[in-house]
Amino acid sequence: MANQPMLKFVNVGRAMPDKRPADARREDFDEIYAEFAREKAAEQSGRCSQCGVPYCQSHCPLHNNIPDWLRLTAEGRLQEAYDVSQQTNTFPEICGRICPQDRLCEGNCVIEKSGHGTVTIGAIEKYITDTAFDEGWIKPITNAGERPETVAIIGAGPGGLAAADMLRREGVQVTVFDRYDRAGGLMTYGIPGFKLEKDVVMRRIAQLEEGGVTFRLNCDVGVDVTFEEIRSGHDAVLIATGVYKTRDLQAPGVGAKGIVRAIDYLTASNRKSFGDDVEEFENGDLNAEGKRVVVIGGGDTAMDCLRTAIRQGARSVKCLYRRDRDNMPGSQREVANAEEEGVEFVWLSAPKGFRGETVDGVVVQKMRLGQPDATGRQVPELIEGSDYVEEAELVIKALGFEPEDLPRLWGVDGLEVTRWGTVLADFRTHETSLPGVYACGDIQRGASLVVWAIRDGREAAQAIMAQLGPRAAVAAE
Repeated sequence: MANQPMLKFVNVGRAMPDKRPADARREDFDEIYAEFAREKAAEQSGRCSQCGVPYCQSHCPLHNNIPDWLRLTAEGRLQEAYDVSQQTNTFPEICGRICPQDRLCEGNCVIEKSGHGTVTIGAIEKYITDTAFDEGWIKPITNAGERPETVAIIGAGPGGLAAADMLRREGVQVTVFDRYDRAGGLMTYGIPGFKLEKDVVMRRIAQLEEGGVTFRLNCDVGVDVTFEEIRSGHDAVLIATGVYKTRDLQAPGVGAKGIVRAIDYLTASNRKSFGDDVEEFENGDLNAEGKRVVVIGGGDTAMDCLRTAIRQGARSVKCLYRRDRDNMPGSQREVANAEEEGVEFVWLSAPKGFRGETVDGVVVQKMRLGQPDATGRQVPELIEGSDYVEEAELVIKALGFEPEDLPRLWGVDGLEVTRWGTVLADFRTHETSLPGVYACGDIQRGASLVVWAIRDGREAAQAIMAQLGPRAAVAAE
């Protein structure tokens, strides 16, 4: 037993990588956690109980072989650990940084349920792949031979990129169309650097380019090129646009200057991190510096806005959420990080209206939780006569995202959508109502997690390969 690398949870406590002090991390957009050292990663991996039925794996959307790569890490076999990790996950270093592990793998760890504290799966996943990049184990994509078939992917977010990776490994010719000037989707322009530093995303995109994926950026489908032109020029098309239409508020004064969409605010901040000239940031419209900021919403996008405003030097930052802390949809780990950095959460509160042509205050109505609805979740109810004004010069709406009306925007007949506006597609094959056209990620399932988009993209690539069929035999000379 002295050399047993696993089952250390009975005498080794849970440990995360060191977190930078809140005062220091408020000053920049660097990631907040330090890297695990090799010995610490091995020690924490060794806490895994190697369950016969690993709930961490079954609750991971990608069904990553978590116990296997934890054991390999504990034994110091890091290159093998990376190889196992990469078999099921196209971007493990990204999932290790931004997945809500407390709701997925770590939240379902058996030793966590037994009171010993979960294995720090996400931090180890990040460590394994960062080490693989540092050691040069990650090579450009290769394949057994080029194929003549071509696939177009509309959208360069996690779903589209995961599909592009798998298709290129099969030798298929892949072109990715995206409306933005950089690939990555929300990983590039939506998620702040303190959660996902941009060089982490850019090095994966560089790997795809080196592997033969063609990117057509600044290309807005329906404007710069028609959907039918794309469809007629390729053997298959994958729609992976994500969802970017912001859910809006209906309240008096909602159109006032100074009330902005979360996606616009986060995109401006991330563009600044790339060194871009951003007029709306420079003129103050999308810059929180010196302002009292109110963010409306309780999901992970709201957390990103709150913590970004802190780093921009806001005078104060408050979050309005209509339920209580226990019912908040965002990661509790993110809520704790935000509180450490100086964010104030105003629970059981919702906007009733906004004051000023240029906003200077939010009329807040207090709530209480009433009886559960059909889903079992308690319904917020107004407390009459409890209204008050929360002063603010910048209000950020972070109420979630909805799909754009793609059939109308693209002028496509026959592309069926659901009653929610998402593209109707089979959840196994990802086939849409149009032959040879597939969909994956948020545009199919609605606003969700990066890890689900990666899974969808991988599944869609497999379905496309099944449609294309086996590689044609090469005629003998």
